[in-house]
Amino acid sequence: MMTDPISDMLTRIRNAALARHDRVRIPASTLKHQIADVLKSEGYVSDVQVEEGDQASPFRTITLVLKYGRDRAPAIEGIRRVSSPGRRIYVRAQEIPTVKSGLGIAVLTTSRGVMSDRQARQAGVGGELLCEVW
Repeated sequence: MMTDPISDMLTRIRNAALARHDRVRIPASTLKHQIADVLKSEGYVSDVQVEEGDQASPFRTITLVLKYGRDRAPAIEGIRRVSSPGRRIYVRAQEIPTVKSGLGIAVLTTSRGVMSDRQARQAGVGGELLCEVW
């Protein structure tokens, strides 16, 4: 039994980027799909696809197409879980941290949905600080 599926997702992305894989498959959930959409809109992954299960594997999966730059340098240099099941971290709109002096993003779940730190500041909402990506 997995106690922190979001941490598992971030670890799979981190390991795939370090191993220079083109794609990474993750067991699907609504929250994971929303986080993946934020990563896509911020330019850290190229594409997000949700695949329905078949007879061999009846579970839905999310496939992320990772993005690389020159010399196969991954777009995601680092990814870190901030809030965990045992220690939830909540921030107000004025307290949302900047990641790597604005070069990275923080992903928050708010009352208006999952969004990046820039979108949350613009909307003036705070929430649970899920992870940081740079």
